[in-house]
Amino acid sequence: MIDTEKTCTSETLARHCAELMLENKARDIILLDVRGLTDIADFFVICSCDSDIHVKAIAENVREELGKEDIGSWKTEGWQGMNWVILDYVEVVAHVFYHEKRRFYKLERLWADAKIEHIADTA
Repeated sequence: MIDTEKTCTSETLARHCAELMLENKARDIILLDVRGLTDIADFFVICSCDSDIHVKAIAENVREELGKEDIGSWKTEGWQGMNWVILDYVEVVAHVFYHEKRRFYKLERLWADAKIEHIADTA
């Protein structure tokens, strides 16, 4: 949980998104630090899922848990197909991919100049 009384930095929000993804067993979670590379966002949080139901569960968990903390998304996309759901929190954009779509779009390669941090389940 983010202490919303304190300043919520984009990095804190990105890490919190990753934690929420881990709660529902997302795989291959990475943080892409795109600060200085684009004005779109500071961080992309990317994860892979094993099915469309898994994509939905993870995306809903992130959206609902952040909503409970009064952190609403600016825009969301992809709820129809459940292959790639995007949750845009302005400075942080969460990408919840069905694993085959992630391999096809290769965002990590598109943003190859970004600093990449792999997030592991430490529980």
